[in-house]
Amino acid sequence: MAAGAAAATLGREGGEDAFRRLFRFYRQRDAADLRGVVDFSAPGGQVFRSQLSISSVSDQDACRAGLQPVSRWKAYGLSGYPGFIFIQNPFLPGCQRHWVKQCLKLYTQKPNVCNLDLHMAPEKTADLWGQSKEKLRRKGSSKCEPRSLLEKLRWVTLGYHYNWDTKKYSANHHTPFPSDLAFLSEQVAAACGFRGFQAQAGILNYYHFDSSLGIHVDESELDHSRPLLSFSFGQSSIFLLGGLKREEAPTAMFMHSGDIMVMSGFSRLLYHAVPRVLPNPEGTALPSCLNQALSSDLPVGSVIEHSSDEDWQVCAKYLQSSRINMTIRQVLAEGQKFPEESGTNTESRAPSEDSHHQENSRAKRHKPSIDS
Repeated sequence: MAAGAAAATLGREGGEDAFRRLFRFYRQRDAADLRGVVDFSAPGGQVFRSQLSISSVSDQDACRAGLQPVSRWKAYGLSGYPGFIFIQNPFLPGCQRHWVKQCLKLYTQKPNVCNLDLHMAPEKTADLWGQSKEKLRRKGSSKCEPRSLLEKLRWVTLGYHYNWDTKKYSANHHTPFPSDLAFLSEQVAAACGFRGFQAQAGILNYYHFDSSLGIHVDESELDHSRPLLSFSFGQSSIFLLGGLKREEAPTAMFMHSGDIMVMSGFSRLLYHAVPRVLPNPEGTALPSCLNQALSSDLPVGSVIEHSSDEDWQVCAKYLQSSRINMTIRQVLAEGQKFPEESGTNTESRAPSEDSHHQENSRAKRHKPSIDS
């Protein structure tokens, strides 16, 4: 049976955990056998153009965040998913490189928290970039080579740090949120109709070709009226967007480097997952958008920084087999506070290293993640 027809049949069956059946279906398929997956680079069917709030973001502010003017963005919605917006790579040439470098070199630094902190001494995780760059730069194609610390990285949390055991945020586990990422998030949210969005928490996920992200709902934030923003860089992936219950079959779609997803309104609390990571569709080591040079004439106040050739060489080597996803959310409404917690130390408990990833080499049960 053809892949598209097989997926449609599984979806129509409904019943107990239709999401899980389609998750397994797409996890096992070859990249050439994915005709049932929505591709926003060739929209059709249930895909329609989505209107953005062009006047909410000046061209200068968009440029300062490394984005094209909002009037040039290609934004889409999906029938049956009100509040879901897919923005096809709105980044200016060369600007994706800044966010990749930040995710690998800067955001991995303390006081941010990562999965490696769970079983390594603090001094061992203080400079993941410095300890990994030479090994990455020299890395060959052999799977037998020992992995660098950056290649063992699975997640990093920013701002309000999510407690993976209690599935809560708390006031006493918070570190400053990166100002450049906050500015980017504010522009994207404003363009989608959410002026005043505050980037308060972020989860960065680091995927390899054998990684997946389990089925989950992002409901731990106390304010669900604000959107969830998701940014992807590097290799491609299949994203599944379902319903309010796991019995509802999801829609599968591709996410490529530079693509942004916004989940708001009805779509804010839908089940979703990433069953697999795929090589980029161009068939090259990196998608062409990552090979573009950054303009030497950056605007005043730009949050984008030039990457050295040496730094980008390390990033490029990493991305040849990896994907990075940043999900940003507002945890509290304006003036809202966390509820009082008695007798709990919300900082003391942490998840297993791969609590929100699955890999072929370690088929562990995972907890629901709060990343898209």
